[in-house]
Amino acid sequence: MSQKILIFDTTLRDGEQVPGCQLNTEEKLQVAEQLELLGVDIIEAGFPISSPGDFRSVEEIAKLVKNATVCGLTRAKKEDIDAAAAALKHAKYPRIHTGIGSSDTHIKYKFNSTREEILEKGVWAVKYAKSYVEDVEFFAEDAGRADLVFLAQLTEAVIDAGATVVNLPDTTGYLLPQQMFQRINYLFENVPNIHKAVISMHNHNDLGLATANTIAGIQAGARQVEVTINGIGERAGNTSLEEVAMILNTHKDLGYHTGINSKHLYPFSQFVSNLMGMPVQANKAIVGANAFAHSSGIHQDGFLKHTQNYEIMNPEDVGVPSSAIVLTSRSGRAALRHRLQLLGFEFEKPDLDKLYTRFLLMADARKQLNDEDLKELVG
Repeated sequence: MSQKILIFDTTLRDGEQVPGCQLNTEEKLQVAEQLELLGVDIIEAGFPISSPGDFRSVEEIAKLVKNATVCGLTRAKKEDIDAAAAALKHAKYPRIHTGIGSSDTHIKYKFNSTREEILEKGVWAVKYAKSYVEDVEFFAEDAGRADLVFLAQLTEAVIDAGATVVNLPDTTGYLLPQQMFQRINYLFENVPNIHKAVISMHNHNDLGLATANTIAGIQAGARQVEVTINGIGERAGNTSLEEVAMILNTHKDLGYHTGINSKHLYPFSQFVSNLMGMPVQANKAIVGANAFAHSSGIHQDGFLKHTQNYEIMNPEDVGVPSSAIVLTSRSGRAALRHRLQLLGFEFEKPDLDKLYTRFLLMADARKQLNDEDLKELVG
């Protein structure tokens, strides 16, 4: 049977940390509303203690959202947890997301602490958050570089303390997919109470491996993924929501599914891009302008004969209206004929050959031809 992977969207928290991408409360409410339509399971609405504005945003999102869990981030500090609990008091399904660094690098250089103290603080934070809400997620920051034996001890301890979800982030985007699989697999084999909590992936994209590491984590037993639309986030970004959703949808043989309504992916991607002023790179998987565009003559000919020669997804399935045949000097006769037919022009082969010669000269000069160029060519 297919197992559901919970989608934890952090566009409004980690995604919004991108310089220049900050949103006001009204804009955040618009995004939260669209996230519910998209079908995400958990919305990380913000970091309430960080500012009065973020507190208000989390509070208003908690009032608005009816189906998804609303989550607030905290450090392992009393004032943080108090603020998150207050901001989430109107949420139908509230979650406090608390935690602390777990790698020796963070323990020594960020907290000037010891493993024993970190373990104690982590357990205290979970218990204190649990006094406010039933659903408590613990993050072991920089778990990707943490000592595995200590990470297993920390995971076991916070689950015993009441954590319902344990988030094991590759905060620096360091791991390779095989290493991620081995780490998560090790925890499942060495943490006796691990099945009492959901294990979550939160991977950064510093080496371009966030999505691959997230899939590897799922295959090793993780059942929640922490993602952002368009992969936005700190530095090189977070795991891309649309990539994970469509990988699991395309590779049904893996045996996993999500609750994402994929037809909303492209419109939502454009909405967030415009709202944040953060352009989506043209060759971005799933939602980029070129994701379903074909400009090479060889590819265009194969695509026109049978779409699955060069497309493994239907554009309509992710909300893209249609594939595109882009005319450049690398395009062939098949693509030119196709675009001319769409404009109502039919040519026999000899005439098409002559037109194609003129087409190449025009394409070399103008780089890419649109419908008006084609009408001029024919005229």
